[in-house]
Amino acid sequence: MEKKLRIGLVCPYDIFSEGGVQFVVKHLYSYLVKRGHYVKIITPYPIGNTDMSKMSSKDVIFIGKSRDFRSPLHTTVQISSSADDKEIRQVLKNEKFDLINYHEPWVPFLSKQILTHSTSINIGTFHAKIPDTRLIKGLVKSLNPYLKSVAKNLDGFTAVSHAAAEHINTLTDREIKIISNFIELSEYQMNTKKDKSENKTILYIGRLETRKGVRYLLDAFSLINEKYDNLELIIGGDGPKKKVLIDQAEDLNLKNVKFLGKVTSAQKGDLLNKADLFCSPAIYGESFGIVLLEAMAANIPIVCGDNPGYKELMKDIGVFSVVDVKNKQDFANRLELLLFNTSLIKIFQDWEKEYVKLFNENNVLASYESYFLSVK
Repeated sequence: MEKKLRIGLVCPYDIFSEGGVQFVVKHLYSYLVKRGHYVKIITPYPIGNTDMSKMSSKDVIFIGKSRDFRSPLHTTVQISSSADDKEIRQVLKNEKFDLINYHEPWVPFLSKQILTHSTSINIGTFHAKIPDTRLIKGLVKSLNPYLKSVAKNLDGFTAVSHAAAEHINTLTDREIKIISNFIELSEYQMNTKKDKSENKTILYIGRLETRKGVRYLLDAFSLINEKYDNLELIIGGDGPKKKVLIDQAEDLNLKNVKFLGKVTSAQKGDLLNKADLFCSPAIYGESFGIVLLEAMAANIPIVCGDNPGYKELMKDIGVFSVVDVKNKQDFANRLELLLFNTSLIKIFQDWEKEYVKLFNENNVLASYESYFLSVK
């Protein structure tokens, strides 16, 4: 009989908002509870109007307060701004966790404070890749003493990819267990035949910010748009570069580009089901590529930027989808091939249909449980 653990899952962000870390924490919580473990989510109390009915109060332990933080990547998140050490000691005394799993443990300040008082097994899970920019590399270097103080108190390490593990590998000689991101395949695998119009549709969903490379997609689209009259580019998402990108599309005289704004989870599935090709031209800052998995689950071809996180994910036949998006002609050629070359599209779809099964939710979450049970 497998040992049942008392587990704390630390989420440094507002657990009620959407985000990759929150997605993993909530699904890991549900899986571990179903497996018979005692599990609590530990998170700072969110600010603003929050629907607390989204999660039962018994599921979540709130420690400290949150504040809005604008990251160097121009995204705004809520992170812990303060937590009382006495409160932390009382929670740890009451809960008697066998193991605490800290997601993005470098994010100030909750994980660091809990680690200071924890006598449990402490495991850090790293999600993000540190972007390859001079500004952010310099910032991270200045924070290394803080990062090292966190790392030295961890008994185990997991990361969603080698790209996400890159910096922690410079701060510890301990093994980093790679446990990939995951999706629920059934949410994107439609039973009905895809309802497609006569137009060929390229779909982008994501933040509209510099590192996502959407301006390069508009440039490449303008080249193939000159050759075909049945193309459409749909851009879903919001962000600081939205107006700049709309202006760029107008300057390029692209009449068949639609900016949808923020896309809900329900809308995303429908958009993927109707698209002919998914494109994510991110140039840096990607540790994995959940959006690529979602497109694979919907069984549509992909063209993506050649950043380390995407290159690690897109293996075998998938390598063909990776392109230098700053090379406008190469980028346009790849889009054209995966839109119109039926033989190549069939090969790609056959590959991704099997490959994406490796990232099914239960398979990946079982790896977390196995690792938790193995760490001493």
